[in-house]
Amino acid sequence: MTVISIKTINEMNHVAKMLLVNYPQNKIFAVTGNMGAGKTTLIKALCKELGVSDNASSPTFSIVNEYNAANNEKIFHFDFYRIKNVSEVFDIGYQEYLYSGVYCFIEWPEKIQGLLPKETINVTIEVKDEERIIKF
Repeated sequence: MTVISIKTINEMNHVAKMLLVNYPQNKIFAVTGNMGAGKTTLIKALCKELGVSDNASSPTFSIVNEYNAANNEKIFHFDFYRIKNVSEVFDIGYQEYLYSGVYCFIEWPEKIQGLLPKETINVTIEVKDEERIIKF
């Protein structure tokens, strides 16, 4: 397990680079943390590193946002905060996304933990005093 401590949210770019370098074959990243911990900020940084020119934002109401990377590869950004039960995830066709072979970044993955592929990279963000502790 890798543990990184950052003092400012702006350092998420460094964390994003590290994740992509350390896990070049992995495409699914499940990001867990309390409200306001920096989940969306990390995913925005990951998208930026992958060359997304769109403004990445949390898909809290739409559940999934789609972006295009610099190489025209699709990237899917999920936010499962608002789902009430797993059947909603089946309704959006989660398998088509998660088994598509493209990047999938997931906020609130604990709501669908049993559905995530085994190769999912789990990232946890904890806020402690004036810093964030990121574990993956």
